[in-house]
Amino acid sequence: MSPSFPTFDVAEIAEEASERAGIEFRAGYALRSARRSMELLSIEWGNRGLNLWTIEETPVQLQQGVNEYVLPDDTIDLIEYTLRNIYLPTNKPRDFPLARLSIDEYTALPDKQSQGRPTVIHVKRRIPPSFLLWQTPDANYAQYQVIYSRLRRMASVGTGGTGSPDMPFRFLPAMIAGVAYLMALKSSDPNAFGRAPLLKAAYEEAFTLAGDEDRDRASVKWRPWNYSIL
Repeated sequence: MSPSFPTFDVAEIAEEASERAGIEFRAGYALRSARRSMELLSIEWGNRGLNLWTIEETPVQLQQGVNEYVLPDDTIDLIEYTLRNIYLPTNKPRDFPLARLSIDEYTALPDKQSQGRPTVIHVKRRIPPSFLLWQTPDANYAQYQVIYSRLRRMASVGTGGTGSPDMPFRFLPAMIAGVAYLMALKSSDPNAFGRAPLLKAAYEEAFTLAGDEDRDRASVKWRPWNYSIL
């Protein structure tokens, strides 16, 4: 028999956060206030760095002569990208890394429509987001795919109080601590507002603990960059 683990829904997070902030929990108002705070925290966490549970790998089939491809609306950024060549008629795949260009570097390319095997990518972080390739995919002896890993936004908690936040259980203390801090910060009760600095410190500590545990544990090896002087 598999063990069952308790979780917290939005209403329980709101109640726990209210208790920490010293705010009377009035179900209707406190729930709406906590839900807004949770939505803001989810955006803040996307700005803080990589939330590993929000990384999704997606293949995109490329088309001859098309160099721009739209990304899902909830994409924050692309963190990995590889060009996959599927050679015909053997259907043997072969992967090649793509170099990322800044907007200045991409703009400086003289012939953006020249066709060949793509070697670079430029991510346009706009609404909606997209990525551009250079060279533009050709129709030679291969079928092209881009395999990318994207960082997406955390899903909305919705309008009710029964849903659970889009996060692993290890971030639950950080979410509760963050909601408590934000609720104290906007409270008209001077006692609750006075707790804000302590609640902020508790939130930062809880997030740091969760973030350190959520890191990628693959070893990283650095080596000098070799170059030649002409």
